[in-house]
Amino acid sequence: MDASTGPQTADRHSHLVQPQIMDWQKTRFPGCEAKTLLFDRRTGLMTALMRFAPGAVLPDHEHVGIEQSYVIEGALVDKEGPAKDIACGAGEFIWREAGSRHAAWCPEGALILAIFQVPNKFFEADGRVVDASGADWDEAWGHRAAQRARRS
Repeated sequence: MDASTGPQTADRHSHLVQPQIMDWQKTRFPGCEAKTLLFDRRTGLMTALMRFAPGAVLPDHEHVGIEQSYVIEGALVDKEGPAKDIACGAGEFIWREAGSRHAAWCPEGALILAIFQVPNKFFEADGRVVDASGADWDEAWGHRAAQRARRS
């Protein structure tokens, strides 16, 4: 599992993460940065602090697993999709079922604690389906989707 984990806790099965000393990592989405607190490659479970500049948009995407977001500052607004115009403000929590699809934006900017399972599917204007890094979704993750389907 990836994160800035202190060695003093790893032997006790507790992993202290210190986001205040981590650098913000740019994403491919303008105005969106992240600090990954937990990433379990086996399950795809990811917990991250997400920081959005005012007006930043997370474009059309589908969550392959449940998405959970706790808004610390600002607001997360569904820009497109079935929940269009639903706004989750500071101190509020929103979760979405597996298979939910939407575009989200932060009109005034936001700081969010996000918990979800990667890989989310992003739908490009040219018809391609990619992951958050821009890699072809089927090539990078199709085998995992097939494995999950066999286990269900």
